[in-house]
Amino acid sequence: MSKLRFSTPQAWTDAVLDDMDSFLIDHAAAEKKASGMANSMLSHYPDKTELVSAMIDLSIEEMMHFREVVKLMHERGLILQADSKDPYVNEFRKAIRKGSDAYFLDRLLVASIIEARGCERFGLIAEALKPGPLKKFYAAITASEDKHDHLFEDLAKLYFPAAEVEARMDELLDIEAEIVAALPIRAALH
Repeated sequence: MSKLRFSTPQAWTDAVLDDMDSFLIDHAAAEKKASGMANSMLSHYPDKTELVSAMIDLSIEEMMHFREVVKLMHERGLILQADSKDPYVNEFRKAIRKGSDAYFLDRLLVASIIEARGCERFGLIAEALKPGPLKKFYAAITASEDKHDHLFEDLAKLYFPAAEVEARMDELLDIEAEIVAALPIRAALH
């Protein structure tokens, strides 16, 4: 994703390819959490009809991705694991400001950036995999994540002035870049 300010290094892609089983387990958890986040957003902002409609669709789509990743896992003899905390997401959430409007805007923009990072990383995997069903799956996931990134940014611009959205996005992109640069390399989405 072009707006990101830190490019994932090749070492990350290599780590994923070396331990695809661990990556699939983490990917499944990320899809399940993304669906839950969409449900949380629509529950917190029931008066925002455009957001509610978008989050219903997103929640369903993320659960469909979850189902597909679980199928891939089962084909490899893997099972779901207990959820663990995502250090990237937890650290990034610390940047979300207090106050109802600031909190709402930041939730939308943080979600947009998280989706952009997912798009970048799924794209790296899709490029690196050998031709086959797994490569095709990750190419499709990459396209989906790209739409999600734009969805959250478009929603932010629907509810807030564009200049405010762009200024805050600029700040959050810097924060996200610092977080990602400090992450350990592991076979996980973040």
